[in-house]
Order: sequence, then C-alpha cells, then structure tokens
Amino acid sequence: MLNAVVVSVLVIVVLSLLRINVIFALIAAAITAGLMGGLSLKEAVSTMIEGMSGQMETALSYVLLGMFAVMIARSNITSILLKKLISILKGKRGVLLVTIAFVASLSQNVVPVHIAFIPILIPPLLSLFNQMKIDRRAVASALTFGLQAPYIMIPAGFGLIYHGIVAKEMGKNGMPIDVSMFPKVMLIPGLGMIFGLFIALFISYRKERTYVEKENTLVLSTKNEHATTAFTGKHALTLTAILGALGVQLWMESLVLGTLTGILLMFIFRIVCWNEGDEVVQRGVVMMGFIAFVMLLASGYASVLQETGAVKGLVAASGAWLGSNKMLAAAIMLLIGLLITMGIGSSFGTVPIIATIYVPLCAELGFSSLATAALIGTAGALGDAGSPASDSTLGPTSGLNADGQHDHIWDTCVPTFLHYNIPLFIFGFIAAMVL
Repeated sequence: MLNAVVVSVLVIVVLSLLRINVIFALIAAAITAGLMGGLSLKEAVSTMIEGMSGQMETALSYVLLGMFAVMIARSNITSILLKKLISILKGKRGVLLVTIAFVASLSQNVVPVHIAFIPILIPPLLSLFNQMKIDRRAVASALTFGLQAPYIMIPAGFGLIYHGIVAKEMGKNGMPIDVSMFPKVMLIPGLGMIFGLFIALFISYRKERTYVEKENTLVLSTKNEHATTAFTGKHALTLTAILGALGVQLWMESLVLGTLTGILLMFIFRIVCWNEGDEVVQRGVVMMGFIAFVMLLASGYASVLQETGAVKGLVAASGAWLGSNKMLAAAIMLLIGLLITMGIGSSFGTVPIIATIYVPLCAELGFSSLATAALIGTAGALGDAGSPASDSTLGPTSGLNADGQHDHIWDTCVPTFLHYNIPLFIFGFIAAMVL
C-alpha cells in the first residue's frame, strides 16, 4: 500500500473530493510520487515540468478549440440549433439525453473530433436543460459515455487506435493477437458501460434539479445575441469554416492545424473581425485553458511515475504474491489499471505501461490471448471515467459549467466513476474469466 502510485493517486482523489482544485492535487501527487520514489523535491518538480511537454500539442489544440467555439457562437448559428431542439425535444428528457450520448459517440468514430464538439454544442443548450430541469449529472454521464464507450467497443476512429495499441503492446511482449478480434473481446466490458449509462440516465439522476439562469460565458459573449434565427449566408460561411476545419484535421491528422484552419476562415469570411481577436482569445482561454493546463500537469505526473519506476514496482509486487489464483489475479490487474488511469487520466497512455508485465503474467497464469486482451483493454479504460485529469471528464465539465453551476468533481467525476468504473470492472472481470 506504500507504493508511490497508490499513495499519489489517493492524494489526487482525497484532495479533489475536498474541493481542492485538481491543478493543486496533481502537483501534490507528482511531488508525493517523486519523493516516495527517491527523487529530491527539486528533481520531482523538474521531472514533472519536463514531462509536461508530452501533452503540449493536445493543450494547444484545446485552447485553439475554445477560440474557435467562441467564434462559432458569434455567428449565432447555435441559436438556430437551440430553437430547433427546443421545438423538437422539449419535454422529451430521455430522448434528449440519449441523443447527446449518441452525438458524443459519433465524435469518437464517425467524425473523430473527440471533445471538440462540447464547447460548441453544450453551452447553448444549458438554457434548455434549465427549462426542462434536467440534472446535469445525467448530461455529464451521457457525454462521458460517448467519449469512452466507442473506443472500447468500435474498431473505427479512436477505437481503432486504442485496439491497435493493445494489440501492438501484446505482440511486443510475446503474445501476438489479431486486432480484428478486439470487437469480440471488448464487447462484454462495453456492455457494462451501456448498463451504467441507463442506470445514470433513468434511475440515479431521473429527478428534476433546478438551476438558476445565469450568464453563460460562451453564449452571451456574442454580439449577435438578439439576431434573427433564420438561416443566412453568414451561417453558411460558418458551416464552411467548420467543415474546412474538420477536413484539414482528418487530412493532416492534426487537431491543431484543423482548428487553425477554421479560425482563419472565420476571419477571412468576416464572421469575426480582426480587431475582435483579443476578446476571442481571452474567452477561448477562459473556456478551455483550464483543461489544457490540467492535461499538461497529468503528463508531468505520469513522467514522474515512469522516472521512479513506481508502476512497474506496483505490478511486479502484485504478481509476486498472486500465485496461481486466476480470479484474484484478474481482479488485482484491473484494480491496478484503475489506479494508474485515475492518476494520469489517459487510457491510451496506460496500456503501454501495464502491458509489459501483464502479458507474461497472464501467460504464466494460463489466461488465453483473448482473456489477456480483455484484461489489458479493460484495465487501461478503467479510470478514464471519473479521473479528475481525464479529458473524458474535463470536456463535459467545460461545457456544463459555462454558467458556473456544475462542479467538476462532484457533478462529473464522482457520477461517472460510479456508473462506469464499477460495471466496467465487473464486466471486464467476467470477460477475463469466460474468454
């Protein structure tokens, strides 16, 4: 229990639950892990700072995305969307929430923009949520489901990348597996997330919750707030800019270049004037800068864990006393994956860390290649929902807290942790036992 991973993750969780900002929690966790791993205070901080560069591109992407979202809001196109949704979905709570989960799922596979749609779509809908008295914890659960479940189950977009990472790491460690087998492997854990989604939407957060109509940092930043909701040439140009950003992103495989393209087109089309650039930058940074900086710190924290060898030590120590008990081994491996991903906030980054020791351990215990894949795939995904440092929770919070009425820890992290990690653990364990 005195392993640096365990203690530092507990530091993150406890401080976050005490409403200490996640930035301070991550810094404290990185220093704790460094000191426990034999680093001096100066070395721990230096390692954290150096490791922050690992997420620099992602952080820049999110800040630029915030600016692009503000520009889109200025075009008033979101008002048209809001008017249509109010007329179609007002009073249809369940349909609205399932639709949000579906749209979020599309962002992982069909149109792989990840959390890019959230600051564009969600803030304009807050007024509708308020009118319908929807508990925003249900919306956060729907969004997080769409950001995580598709890459677990569907072999396209981010799902294909995730499946490929697991297959590659298993092959590197002596247990080759065809990536085409992963939809079958991850179906059982994925069903656990579907189960958790319906519990969250239709049982846990079914009751009405009242919110006050407050200033929305995105929607009310536009000078076109009272403009007509008729579709105009300006809106067509805005759609062109959005499609241009998406096209460049898919073509160049770079969210930074795609978002820059969209921003440039919005200026060229005069949707936003050049002299309004300062305000756009300021509001964009306010919206997405926090997420960007948390992702940087999470990368620095992960770098400290790697520098100290704490993860390998944790896995090796666990394997030393598991013996031949497959059920206990599966549970411990899933728990370790949960701890690591809760800390660093990245399923994709967890898999290479754990696969090195999980593969030979599973082979020694007699797990099949499919069962091993299920264990590694589920262990990596565990903790993505519920992690204070994961973009799967930071993204929903950025949209739902645009009016300052949604708490990151208690309204996003805790609900998604309970509704997704518990069923993922159970269904992942079942998959390891039956495959």
